[in-house]
Amino acid sequence: MTDAYAVIGHPVEHSRSPDIHALFARQTGQDISYVRRAAPVDGFEASADAFFAAGGAGLNVTLPFKQAAFEWADALTPRARAAGAVNTLMADAGQILGDNTDGAGLVADLTQRLALPLAGRQVLILGAGGAVRGVVPNLLAAGVARVTIANRTLSKADAIAAACQDSGEVAACSLDTAPFDADLVINAISSGLAGDMPDVDARILARAGAVYDMLYADTATPFLRWAAAQGVTGRDGFGMLVEQAAESFALWRGVRPDTAVVLSALRGS
Repeated sequence: MTDAYAVIGHPVEHSRSPDIHALFARQTGQDISYVRRAAPVDGFEASADAFFAAGGAGLNVTLPFKQAAFEWADALTPRARAAGAVNTLMADAGQILGDNTDGAGLVADLTQRLALPLAGRQVLILGAGGAVRGVVPNLLAAGVARVTIANRTLSKADAIAAACQDSGEVAACSLDTAPFDADLVINAISSGLAGDMPDVDARILARAGAVYDMLYADTATPFLRWAAAQGVTGRDGFGMLVEQAAESFALWRGVRPDTAVVLSALRGS
């Protein structure tokens, strides 16, 4: 029997997840279907209830529902608890298990595909959106010495830093007081695809050997173009998308796909 999976979000029409999971399934010989499932902004719970009641096996959860999925799941993995958000749901022995694979996906892309050393490094993250809390514990577990979260609204950065303090050294600041000592600068400002870079001091790249944009697009993002103008190169978050999807697929199916093959097929790597 074909097992049913989907990605749920609002909007969700742009999601590449069905393409990624179709390639994973073909590569590993898994019999699944995977579709996009749009839900109203206030309709996550009803849509998820209906999906699993109809025999659905698992959901990927994208914006703006990761917090709602965290509250809705019957049980949580340790990394979902640490993240305070859920991006993967699975029917498991009569209950719904919530997991978060964002952080594992980011670290895998940074260390495996981009070969960026993380141990002992200073990392600056621009933005304090839903994905940031999910990646901070993984960065620290990978050996990062300190993560600094810089955001327009300082209270949001403070909240994430406080939630992640048990994982290691985490600091918070406003965008205009971001430190200049980062070895790696990661952009997580979700408005970054809509226009120009926010007004940040170019000196935040003074020590950076690389940058990374958690957003992705068919062309270079505004953040990557801005960094390149300062002489610092980097990559966007499409690799993270594929890697976090592979984490979800492994949880669901018990087999880990070869992400390099899928990246090459979809985009080139």
